[in-house]
Amino acid sequence: MFDTAPDHALPEELIQFRDNIRRFVERELMPLERHVTIDGKLPPDVQAAAAVKAKAAGFWLMDMPEELGGADLNLLALAIFWEEIARTTAVSARDQSIFGPTIGPILLALQGEMREKYLMPVVRGELKACFAQTEADAGSDPSAMRTRAVRTAGGWKIDGAKRYITKAADADFAQVFAVTDPEKGARGGISCFIVDMDTPGVSIGPAEMTMMGDTPYEIFLDNVEVPAEHLVGGEGLGFTLAQKYINYGRIRHGAHSCGAMARCLEMTAAYVKQRKTFGALLSDRQGVQWMLADGYMALHAARLMVHDAAAKVDRGIEARVETFMAKINGVESGYKVVDDCLQLHGGMGLTRETPLERYWRDLRSFRITEGPTEVLKTTMARSILQRAGL
Repeated sequence: MFDTAPDHALPEELIQFRDNIRRFVERELMPLERHVTIDGKLPPDVQAAAAVKAKAAGFWLMDMPEELGGADLNLLALAIFWEEIARTTAVSARDQSIFGPTIGPILLALQGEMREKYLMPVVRGELKACFAQTEADAGSDPSAMRTRAVRTAGGWKIDGAKRYITKAADADFAQVFAVTDPEKGARGGISCFIVDMDTPGVSIGPAEMTMMGDTPYEIFLDNVEVPAEHLVGGEGLGFTLAQKYINYGRIRHGAHSCGAMARCLEMTAAYVKQRKTFGALLSDRQGVQWMLADGYMALHAARLMVHDAAAKVDRGIEARVETFMAKINGVESGYKVVDDCLQLHGGMGLTRETPLERYWRDLRSFRITEGPTEVLKTTMARSILQRAGL
């Protein structure tokens, strides 16, 4: 396969890491794609067996600190990891638990007894958590959040509703974001709380089936009382914690798009050299050749953007705009490339005989999740104008 990975920009250890995870994906995970259901999941027994192999191979808790049993990878290494595992649909775009439970920076911010009560059981696989920030009118605009948390004698009382919350039905507790200071809003007025799902006043609405096969839920909070120690990181720091989670998510979206593009282009380059129409191979047609050339250029550009944004974050450089670009360019160009690859496969591309339709649905959804591309472009434009002194 023609690979556009910029080896010259990566240290030798990351190139070796990339090659190792790629071999694992090709040998152990791609053969499992025949077991993937229409909702993009593996049967529990197949998933569990794959997780055992991943852990034995050293691909476990990749973003966790070493003291918690993780690999403690920086963001550039994680971006490489995310791209490589995206080369197979055996790993769900939204559930990478084959490689261990998802933790995130919010739980890592827990201290003392809260750390032992919530973080460590998640690390050991004993408890499950969900991330509850989005609301019906406050998805991309957290300043419009209506869920409120008010101080009480013993802690906090929370009222509100969260929407499109993945894994809410299976979660033991939620990381809930609520307004604690309406005047400050997103600039110091939003806090994060750990809320046990069996707390009085917490209820879950019906599942909402999505085109990707996910079933997110609504969470309703009616006079939910939580202890003072369940405030995470301090009052008003919730949005700061959430932004770190979301910025990582944008890099992951861009990296996933690269993996999807790479796999689909590889499949399509092989397919057009075999498929004939009107007596000629598809690969002999200039229109097809240009579609492939455009696809590989898009992949190369997207990967460079992802690596650049991740490397800057690792060096402590302000890179919010770069993470926006990595997500926007990655998912927009990724969706176009996958759509072209599906088109070149004709009717075969519409079937589940190939992973193309799965990638197509995932990439289409990525244009909305972790920040719609239009919203990110607007925010980018504001930053550009501010830097220009306008």
